[in-house]
Amino acid sequence: MLSTIAPVGALLLSTFFMLVAAGLSGYLIPLRAVGEGWSTLVISLIATSYAVAFTASCLVTPRLVRRVGHVRVFGVMVTLLSMAQLLNVLVVHPAVWILARGLTGFALAGGYMVIESWLNEKVTNESRGALFSVYMMLSMGGLTVGQYAVPFGDPMLPGLFILAALIFSLAILPTSLSSAQSPQPLTEVRLDLPHLFRRSPAAVVGAFSTGLIGGVWNGLAPVYGTQTGLSTTEGATMLALAMIGGAVFQYPLGRASDRMDRRRVMVVAGAIGVFSCLLIIVLGTSSRTIFFAGMFLLGTVLFPIYALNVAHANDHAEADEFVAVSSGLTVVYGGGAMAGPLIAGTVMDLSGPSGFFVIIGLFFAFYGAYAAWRMTRREELPDEARGEFQATLPGQITTQQALELDPRADPDYGSDDSEVAESESQAG
Repeated sequence: MLSTIAPVGALLLSTFFMLVAAGLSGYLIPLRAVGEGWSTLVISLIATSYAVAFTASCLVTPRLVRRVGHVRVFGVMVTLLSMAQLLNVLVVHPAVWILARGLTGFALAGGYMVIESWLNEKVTNESRGALFSVYMMLSMGGLTVGQYAVPFGDPMLPGLFILAALIFSLAILPTSLSSAQSPQPLTEVRLDLPHLFRRSPAAVVGAFSTGLIGGVWNGLAPVYGTQTGLSTTEGATMLALAMIGGAVFQYPLGRASDRMDRRRVMVVAGAIGVFSCLLIIVLGTSSRTIFFAGMFLLGTVLFPIYALNVAHANDHAEADEFVAVSSGLTVVYGGGAMAGPLIAGTVMDLSGPSGFFVIIGLFFAFYGAYAAWRMTRREELPDEARGEFQATLPGQITTQQALELDPRADPDYGSDDSEVAESESQAG
């Protein structure tokens, strides 16, 4: 493992700094917005701005890198990230914060893409799985550390915003001092979403539903916590427990989907999501123990369902189409992440904080119900036609460069040595 990590240690350290600052700012900004008395709809516009810009950056950044190179683009992205945090301090106004949050989403996606392209240069087919696992653990760990930094300051003061800017700035140091050569130009994937939908409607609609759920959770969960009386530490725990639940249950949920129709697992995941939301709607936060248990239970499906969509889509794709298919699902997820906060923000303004879990529960119900309906429209794939499930990061932490780290990006993934040798001899 150490031999795999050592050559890319500086790049992973830059990634960690970016994610710590991203976790800090992502939790801090909704808290401060609530403290300023802004409506939930305004806060949802801030979340939507992030999702729009993040998705746009995945399409634009490869062209920027081709024009001026990786190092310059990465420097620009880190500068924009720091500027956005300081802009939030200088001008406390909804319109400026919507712009600044969009700037953060655009620059964060661009920064991810540049670092991930460097990682792809260093990875081999033998080390791909190990490095991808380390990258996922580092990503979730960084976000959690950043969220737990919020209780050490006051969201109504400039200190935490300045801290986020400083940590974002730190991200440029390991990469700039690294001796690693600049990688090849970033991959540009041609998207054909109608073709992807024809191949796997359940995966595409599932990705959009997952984006709706993820957009609401990422943008408005801190708002729910504040409005229901949770402390900043309890709010960070709420976010962390959901993430831990997702990390713990990615593997068993995925293995279950390898042994049966993945759409059945999608239906079960939708039902668990609905049950978790109903539990919180009925019991609220009066018992912290039950509430946090509900957050863990919700997390068991909140994060893994994105990987279920990817696995199902790739069951219906050719071996060399993994990156193209998964990139398409990332864009679809982004579309859902744009719409979700706007819907939930409107409902929460009308009904109060309970509307947060009402909307998430409805989105989970739609996710499971559509998968159940698709089971009546297309027969189950035979066992030998299903690929192997692989845990992956949700859409707003994923770019097409990260997808190339996934072991399934290798067309020979899942084939044994004899099959690979046979295909190579036939090609020769």
